[in-house]
Amino acid sequence: MTNVKRCRPATLWMLFGISALIAGCAGERQSSRPAASSPAQTRDLIESSLPRSVTDRAGWAADMYSAFNVLAVAPTHENICAVIAVIEQESGFRVDPVIPGLAAIAWREIDDRAVHAGIPRMIVHGVLELKSPTGRSYGDRIDSAKTEKQLSDVYEDFIGAVPMGRTLFADRNPIRTRGPMQVHVAFAERFSAANPYPYPVKTSIADEVFTRRGGVYFGIAHLLDYRAPYDRYLYRFADFNAGQYASRNAAFQRAVSRASGIPLVADGALVAHDGDPNAPGATELALRRLEPRLEAGDNAIRRALEQAKTADLEENPVYQRVFALAELSERRNLPRAAVPNIELHGPKITRRLTTQWYANRVSGRFERCVNGQP
Repeated sequence: MTNVKRCRPATLWMLFGISALIAGCAGERQSSRPAASSPAQTRDLIESSLPRSVTDRAGWAADMYSAFNVLAVAPTHENICAVIAVIEQESGFRVDPVIPGLAAIAWREIDDRAVHAGIPRMIVHGVLELKSPTGRSYGDRIDSAKTEKQLSDVYEDFIGAVPMGRTLFADRNPIRTRGPMQVHVAFAERFSAANPYPYPVKTSIADEVFTRRGGVYFGIAHLLDYRAPYDRYLYRFADFNAGQYASRNAAFQRAVSRASGIPLVADGALVAHDGDPNAPGATELALRRLEPRLEAGDNAIRRALEQAKTADLEENPVYQRVFALAELSERRNLPRAAVPNIELHGPKITRRLTTQWYANRVSGRFERCVNGQP
């Protein structure tokens, strides 16, 4: 029997430090063109990068330039193309795109909510025959709605004017992703609470996401305004779909699985969101099996996982030790990013789609833009 010398903890963490240093040297792909040196050149670079089919090119370029400038995100050719790729995928450069079958989708959502609220479907449909502030019935406006903005306006009027509206939809307008980059309203509201919105707010932050300037501003913030250990834009595109840092978290889950020997779904969700929020999820339970080797208890593990949506997780000893253990076991450096394993669901999705599909789709558009292809 071969006598294998056990690696001492100090040596283990030294090995991790070397591998982390190597990983840290890899950044997202370097710009093939430097950032433009003047506002006019930046706007020209943005406008020349837009697809040929885009109308009001100067307007799109101005709003994109303004967002890059306010957010202090470098307007490199790659960053510009990343934003363009997402807008192409989400809306085809239509500020409030027409959605086929939107009325049918809306009625299904209304019926589902009525069931959950314990209200008979017939009563709900009867209430929706009341006249709305526009003079037309709510039901008629739903039937004729072609865009998310039109449908959202119906919901907001209904919530404000009809008592049952608050029962069914108070603070739950089902149009949660909006505008040309389909930004989630919850993200926009959180971001604007921490970073003053640079434009006048006519109605609400939620309504601003429907506008071109607001949609582009919050979209660029969600896509680019955070530090992550990625060497490919692919992972930012996956994060845009699954949530910031989801790709980093999915890679961490893979490392936890390798270190613990416990299979995990690498979905990027480190803390369980369903049921009791204090109950440990699968990732947390797997980490608890590693406690002696991590030199961390339940509370330290939970604190680490609660950093899942921040850059701070990468500095946490639990995160670092997990990768050290996994890399020691695998005898190789492990990636710090992986596209989350998520199947997409929603009222507008009619076929099987995944975050991997989304990220690859946007990445293809990004590459065409970077290479100057129409």
